[in-house]
Amino acid sequence: MKNIRQEFIDFAVQNGVLSFGEFITKAGRRSPYFFNAGLFNEGANLGRLAQFYARTLLDSGVEFDMLFGPAYKGITLASSTAVALAELGRNVPFAYNRKEVKDHGEGGTVVGAKLAGKVVIIDDVISAGTSVRESVELIRNSGATPCAVLIALDRMERAGKDDALSINSAVQEISRTYDMPVFSIANLTDLFAYLSSGEARQFEQFKMAVNDYRTKYGTHLV
Repeated sequence: MKNIRQEFIDFAVQNGVLSFGEFITKAGRRSPYFFNAGLFNEGANLGRLAQFYARTLLDSGVEFDMLFGPAYKGITLASSTAVALAELGRNVPFAYNRKEVKDHGEGGTVVGAKLAGKVVIIDDVISAGTSVRESVELIRNSGATPCAVLIALDRMERAGKDDALSINSAVQEISRTYDMPVFSIANLTDLFAYLSSGEARQFEQFKMAVNDYRTKYGTHLV
C-alpha cells in the first residue's frame, strides 16, 4: 500500500496540480516540474487535500492550539484543514489575515479566532519565505506563539538566486531562523520516487530532468 506521501503525489498529479514540462520558477530557474495549489479549486479535491494536511499535522506529533492561514492561498488551506481536523476528532479554531487593514466593522488585519496559544501556519509551499516571516511577526505581536509550519510540497532546493545560492533551502532557513519545525505532506524525494515507480510510466521522460535539477539545486533536510 502507498504511504500518505506517495498518495499525495499521485493525487496532485491526477488533479493536474503537479505537472511536468519546462517552467520558470520564482527564482528564475528552469524547472522540469511545477506545483500549483491554486488548482485545488473544487469541493471534492479541496476536501481531500485538507485531509492530507490534517493527517500530516496529527502524525507530526507537534502540540498546537489553532491554525493560521496567510493571505491568500493559506486562507482556504487553513479553514479546510480545520474542517478535516474536526472530522478526525480534533476541533480547533483558525484565523487568517487580510492584506489590507480594515478600518470598520471588526477592523484590523486578522479574521477569525483570536490568535492565542501555539499556532500552526498552514501554506502551500515556501519559496522566499516572505508569507511565513510576516505570519510569524503577526502571531507574535498578537501574544501567541508560532509553533510550526505545514506546507504541501517541499521543493528541497537551495534558497536564493543562482548567482547567490544559500547552502540551505528556504524551508531550512525558516526552521532555523524561528527555531520551529516545518513539515510537508511530501517533498522532492517523494516526487522522484514517484517518477521511479511503475505508476509513472507516462512521465518517465522527465525523471532524468528532475534528477539533474535536484543535483544542481537540491539540498537535503537533516
